[in-house]
Amino acid sequence: MSANALNFDPHLFLQNLTPLSGIYKFFNPKGDIIYIGKAKNLKKRVSSYFSQSVASAKQQVMVKKIARIEVTITHTEGEALLLESQQIKQYHPRYNICLRDDKSYPYIFLSTHHDFPRLSIHRGSKRLKGQYFGPYPSANAVKETLKLLQKIFPVRQCEDSYYNHRSRPCLQYQIKRCSAPCANVISAENYQKDVRNTTLFLEGQSTLLINQLIAQMESSAKKLDYEQATFFRDKISQLRTILEKNFVHGVRGDVDVIACATKAGIACVEVFFIRQGQNLGNKIFFPKINQQSSEELILQAFIPQYYLEKNIPYELIVSHSLPEKSLLSAALSQKAQHNVAISPHVRGDRLKWLQMASANAHNALTTKLAEKQSIYARFINLQQQLNLQALPKRLECFDISHTQGQQTVASCVVFTQEGALKSAYRRFNMDDITNGDDCAAIYQAVLRRYQRIKKGEYQAPDLLFIDGGKGQVRAADKALSELMIKNVMIVGVSKGVDRKAGMEKLITATHPHPLKITSGASALLLIQQIRDEAHRFAITAHRHRRGKLKKTSPLENIKGLGPKRRQQLLKQFGGSQGISRAGVDSLCSIKGINRPLAQRIYDTFHHQDGL
Repeated sequence: MSANALNFDPHLFLQNLTPLSGIYKFFNPKGDIIYIGKAKNLKKRVSSYFSQSVASAKQQVMVKKIARIEVTITHTEGEALLLESQQIKQYHPRYNICLRDDKSYPYIFLSTHHDFPRLSIHRGSKRLKGQYFGPYPSANAVKETLKLLQKIFPVRQCEDSYYNHRSRPCLQYQIKRCSAPCANVISAENYQKDVRNTTLFLEGQSTLLINQLIAQMESSAKKLDYEQATFFRDKISQLRTILEKNFVHGVRGDVDVIACATKAGIACVEVFFIRQGQNLGNKIFFPKINQQSSEELILQAFIPQYYLEKNIPYELIVSHSLPEKSLLSAALSQKAQHNVAISPHVRGDRLKWLQMASANAHNALTTKLAEKQSIYARFINLQQQLNLQALPKRLECFDISHTQGQQTVASCVVFTQEGALKSAYRRFNMDDITNGDDCAAIYQAVLRRYQRIKKGEYQAPDLLFIDGGKGQVRAADKALSELMIKNVMIVGVSKGVDRKAGMEKLITATHPHPLKITSGASALLLIQQIRDEAHRFAITAHRHRRGKLKKTSPLENIKGLGPKRRQQLLKQFGGSQGISRAGVDSLCSIKGINRPLAQRIYDTFHHQDGL
């Protein structure tokens, strides 16, 4: 026990503690928050931790580390519950059950402020003007929905920067996935019909939508327009097929089905999303828990943290009875501004969905345990193969990706004994190096990363892997030497002459020859895994950067050339290539473009060609 903990007098603190509701925070001698709790009566609740007859073994260990206690008083216990969840998500105390996946959920966004609205995936704050549909459990669920919608109602999904510079229909029009509003192929009135139908579908008003399409089909048939009637019939058939796949029988409205399973100190929470009777998919969470946490308590802690910044459905079907169900329901109802029911005991079709969620949670937990055991065994073998004194806890790997030296991106991925730690991944854009100089890119990326590690912003790894040979290893070693970091072992992963998996050579800065690794060793599989993950992350980042560059037209950077003149130029010359081949005199022939502006346009394209 530290001196600071010994100086803390809990009895003196408790004498003056208020009996009102609120939250309490326990601090260790370093000033870190180790636990956050809420209480209807702060005095009674905090006092219980210092009673040997009441406190559990876990609490007794935690209490020994308390150097300071702070409390925040609230008006009601419900306010305390929400404040507790906010603080836990912010500080992630060691002894709390913490929800680690805090990524916002994606929505489908309809940009209604445009003359020809666009459908797109959206994540983050809802600042843009338009309609938002969701949330969806994953980006893949959104992409699948958008893909289906393109086949039925061809509302454009291209970005505005692409749409504004089109003069002819693109491939999406040719394969009947877009109605080409960019080329005025469809009128605004007919386009709005597709937008309204899309909105009805996304709002879950499928019956109304189908009835409207049936009425239009019958009207076309009466007018003997059988081609149009067939068109509506096919759309009705497509809609019914989609709805049969996604409809949840017996469940109406907005419902989330939540199941929890635990084993060997790991918890899994599975959430199924039901919106307007349709199954939008599911999401898996692995919250950080303590060994003694029950499934009821895990759900009790999970739900307020999860729904703190998300839309709350009208009902939560849960796999276990919650200790504070009434309080939690009241707090969620207050936040959502509508009644939120929490139902642990359900029957019929609702029970089947709960059983399915529970089965999925147990299956995901079994898979997670198997992966964890496999990865841990590989860490042990890595220690043996590299003759390390201690078992490594954290690995990092760097890789470089570029296209002929352009848009160079470096990636850094992190692995722990539980697998990939994606929240710690980082990427670095390289703009001030010689094109194609991978060694210089590695040097700069490692220097930038470990400057922050030296400041204490990130945890230092035990091993640093570099995807490359001696040159890249020397570059990384130079960067660490300049920062005077000496406790990180650098290992280069060279693909070898044949570039075959399993034939990699491991190179270090201190050994003149490659390290010898037993053929087929599980440590080599771990090295390949982290190297491949770094390669994947680097390529993804590079493609993203390259894609952003491609979507930007050189015309947008020309002073004095607005959107209408850009459209006019594109239509007159048939696209950017035609403009790039035009001379100054030809450009001047376009109405509204004088010679100085034409010269700027000409110089822009000729400057780029010379790069």
